[in-house]
Amino acid sequence: MSGAGRKRRGCCVLVVDDEDDVRETLCEAVEMIGCTAAGARNGADALGLLATERPCLVIVDLMMPVMTGEELLSQMRRDPSLSALDVVVSTSAPHRAPQGVPVLPKPIDIDKLWSWVRRSCRCGRARAAVLHDARC
Repeated sequence: MSGAGRKRRGCCVLVVDDEDDVRETLCEAVEMIGCTAAGARNGADALGLLATERPCLVIVDLMMPVMTGEELLSQMRRDPSLSALDVVVSTSAPHRAPQGVPVLPKPIDIDKLWSWVRRSCRCGRARAAVLHDARC
């Protein structure tokens, strides 16, 4: 459903995590509130998706092969077109998160996840789902 090469135009949330089950679960949780989600297995895959997508929120795991979450965040900060994107780090080691980056500790609390999505959703999909109690 929400695998690593999955691309949707106008996705609300990009989930970057090397663990397939975590990535899939987060994408499905995002879709439960009416938003679209795309997944990437590592920072390099995420940068490839970000070349064509501008999600409302990027959820980034820190410890991944190929390109870590910290390396991805560093690349995003250097790119003016990506530096304004909302980012939250999803990790089981919150103390390792870069300073100033919000953290969603693992195991993830679904209500906190939905709160981040609703707060960051500029396209209105999550907000519409809340206001109308319906999915987009």
